[in-house]
Amino acid sequence: MKIIIQFISILCIALSSQFALAQTTGVASYYSNTFHGENTANGEKYNKDYLTAAHPTLPFDTLVIVTNLTNGESVVVRVNDRGPHTKSRIIDVSEAAAKKLDLINQGVAEVKLEVLDDYFIKNIPTKNSN
Repeated sequence: MKIIIQFISILCIALSSQFALAQTTGVASYYSNTFHGENTANGEKYNKDYLTAAHPTLPFDTLVIVTNLTNGESVVVRVNDRGPHTKSRIIDVSEAAAKKLDLINQGVAEVKLEVLDDYFIKNIPTKNSN
């Protein structure tokens, strides 16, 4: 039974690390209000008041911590769209997320991305941690 539990644990960590973005940094932007109500790539309507984002490869419904490296502000967003369509950017966030990151005035910001599951896996306290 212990072997099965260990195998399942290793499998879960391996699968979650498949989408690891540990310390991935780059430029983020946010959706224009003109997209409010338009369909996203997963079929939902874009709502500027929801904490959502467009990412080129992460599976839909992945939760990502986005941290503005200029001011340290962070927000958790759910991937529900594909983009950004500007190759120099790594994520487009909703207006609500942009407000939390304080990037409305600048329009873009250098950010760090972390997949939420990976964040928790890396930060689970162990017996040996103090």
